[in-house]
Amino acid sequence: MVVFPAELKNFVDADGRLRQWPSKQRLQLVAIPALAEGIPFGQRFTEREINDLLSRYHTFGDSTLLRRLLCDMGYLARERDGSAYWRVEQPTAPEG
Repeated sequence: MVVFPAELKNFVDADGRLRQWPSKQRLQLVAIPALAEGIPFGQRFTEREINDLLSRYHTFGDSTLLRRLLCDMGYLARERDGSAYWRVEQPTAPEG
């Protein structure tokens, strides 16, 4: 289960899911680590599985956005071909 910080209360529904993605980057930077907490360590996921997992934590229908941000911010790693995703112990600096 993901618990979003209080500063995201205006974006969270009664069931504790994000109902919209914040437009302010400051709030996005708070939401991403919270979402990462909902991804178990030590498991590999297909793209579809990680999208399905992320869908539990939001209602706005864009798991692809969340998956990409989690990868970009170093909370998820993936095979080069996108065939598997996994949560990393500590976020790593984005490649670039």
